[in-house]
Amino acid sequence: MRTVLCLILGVMCLPAGCSSPQVRYHSLVNSDSVSRAVAQADFVIDLLPVGVPAQLDTQQVVVRQSDSRIVVLDNDRWLSPLGDELQTALSLSMTQQLNTVDVAGLARDNSKPVIRVLLQVRRFDSWPGKAVSLDAGWSLSTQRGDENRRLVCKSHLSQTLSGDPAQMFAAWQRVVERLASQIGQTATDWVATGAAVCRRD
Repeated sequence: MRTVLCLILGVMCLPAGCSSPQVRYHSLVNSDSVSRAVAQADFVIDLLPVGVPAQLDTQQVVVRQSDSRIVVLDNDRWLSPLGDELQTALSLSMTQQLNTVDVAGLARDNSKPVIRVLLQVRRFDSWPGKAVSLDAGWSLSTQRGDENRRLVCKSHLSQTLSGDPAQMFAAWQRVVERLASQIGQTATDWVATGAAVCRRD
């Protein structure tokens, strides 16, 4: 009887002892995102799918542990593959900052100029306890009459981190909002004055 009881208890305890660590999901969308601008933008945006290096375009979070060592975190994941996560966060941040609409996938009424935004991420570097860094090239394009206009820019953004690993995801949210601000301010100046000047922080 004692042997049987021990076997039963052993089987009951087995699932708890072998259970996997809980997966933590993270988003680049800031729940405390900025409020809308006072004036509505004179244009709408069309944010195209964001290009991300293939080795990073995954739900699993990829971090740097040294100059040459990269680690994939099994228990920390983005809500969606990184390219989709960036597109969602950028679209939300830009439309809120500019008080405009992202018409990607929607029918257009041509009542306002459409600024097409194309973003290609070159580096998305997460180094817990040190910094996060983003290098990206991006372009704005629009059609005015028979003329196609295009402006090409690049951004380098970084955020220093403390020793708290949880700060890394909040830091990425701030970096994405800063990128949205650079693109949005550049588009605003470009539409208003035709100035082909890429904005910085």
